[in-house]
Amino acid sequence: MKKLPIGIQTFSELVDPVENYVYVDKTAIVHGLVETGKYYFLSRPRRFGKSVLLSTLSELFSANKSLFKGLYIENKWDWDIRYPVIRISFGGGLYDTEENFNRQLLRIMVVNQERLEVDCDTASTDYTTCFHDLIRKSFHKYHQKVVILIDEYDKPILDHIVNKETARFNRDTLKGFYGIIKDLDEYIKFVMITGVSKFAKMNLFSGLNNLEDITIDERYATICGYTHAEVENSFADRLQGVDVDKLQEWYNGYNYFGEPIYNPFDILLFFAKGKEYRPYWWSTGNPSFLIDILKQHNHYLPEVENFIADDIILDTFDVEHIDLVALLWQTGYLTFDKKMDKLGTILYKMKVPNKEIQLSLNALFIDYLTNQRTEKLDYRSRMYDALQDGNLEFFNQTLFRVFASIPYQNYANKIIERYEGYYASVVFTYLASLGLPIIAEDITNRGRIDLSIQFADKVYIIEFKVDQPGKAIGQIKDRGYHEKFLNSGNKIYLIGISFSSGKKNITDFEWERI
Repeated sequence: MKKLPIGIQTFSELVDPVENYVYVDKTAIVHGLVETGKYYFLSRPRRFGKSVLLSTLSELFSANKSLFKGLYIENKWDWDIRYPVIRISFGGGLYDTEENFNRQLLRIMVVNQERLEVDCDTASTDYTTCFHDLIRKSFHKYHQKVVILIDEYDKPILDHIVNKETARFNRDTLKGFYGIIKDLDEYIKFVMITGVSKFAKMNLFSGLNNLEDITIDERYATICGYTHAEVENSFADRLQGVDVDKLQEWYNGYNYFGEPIYNPFDILLFFAKGKEYRPYWWSTGNPSFLIDILKQHNHYLPEVENFIADDIILDTFDVEHIDLVALLWQTGYLTFDKKMDKLGTILYKMKVPNKEIQLSLNALFIDYLTNQRTEKLDYRSRMYDALQDGNLEFFNQTLFRVFASIPYQNYANKIIERYEGYYASVVFTYLASLGLPIIAEDITNRGRIDLSIQFADKVYIIEFKVDQPGKAIGQIKDRGYHEKFLNSGNKIYLIGISFSSGKKNITDFEWERI
């Protein structure tokens, strides 16, 4: 049985027959990439295989043919040409001060000088001049155009995104650095820049405006990550006894308008850790920055998961203005549900990609909205049991306890000032964190249901009101929200929940079964 390449980002190690790692061949897509363009940009969430992609490109342009034995591209590449490759990664190092940033850039330049055996006269003092010299001198030394591969291009900014001054300085520094590439086009064969975020081009890449963004290009949708077919092929010996439908529900679902894909890290850890369903990818990151961004926005959380966006919104990401939906998409907490053409504009409906993210993201939102970090597990368990059993009185009691234990005086009141839909958001995030099949803002021919939950044998239709006692369940019946489920054969429960902004709790909980 082949070994699992957990944490392996070096192509030569991945394909080393002695090491005997599982390797999923992406060279067919890589071949199409290098044959059709020159300047590329790719955004993918962390741990999605971006570094492996750049390592593959580095070995390909370095003409290390032996590493590609048996792969798609082996007989389709001219191995007689060896290009000088400049590798730049911002994954390591500190970028918290101007001095540290400059030191790190100089270190990167020195590493490339040593590997390419090229000297830059000003390497000790000026990284921009050194980068300029490195490109030109590599071209003249090797008599071939230069390949430039940049990994984690945005990390110096993202690491300090809540510190505007530092983030702004780092952005402007990188802007000048990347601008050097455009000035030396005559010396360059190929450029690939990858990262998590997709900063606005005019503020970061204005000096390199010839980049082709392939983030949502169907041709390259699966260049990183695993498709389900690749999982079945490459991990067949480990899939015995695995419910593949459940595997897809938990970890598949990232959509870049090709086949849906898995984050490789989830699949590798799933097999390595005894095939237990856990939030492996989520647990390796630190999404606390999401809370800092949430504090700056006024989003009704149920709407986020069904948000309709356009290219302008998804590209609205910069130090001065970070759109929450764009951030959630770029970091992997939202993905595309579908693409629509409406009134000559391409629109995108967003969704949570899979169960791992649904559970984890909404658990994080609970922490933010309620500050209930220890007791939330008990509340979640009670809610699940109540809905599973159809015990709505117990469900009501549990919700009342949730709101009664929120520290409003010193905590939640500050959030309520920004959240018109605060109370409904609390209920939604709790229910979504259970992994229940819920639909927020569920559309009918007569309006939108605030929330619907569909079990195998029952459906719950929930309407929320604030300071309007007795009106919630009436709206459900008046507008016939339940009618779309009448032929489902399931039990149908109508629930109207009214909150009091004065008492900060439920004052009216009505339900009936249809």
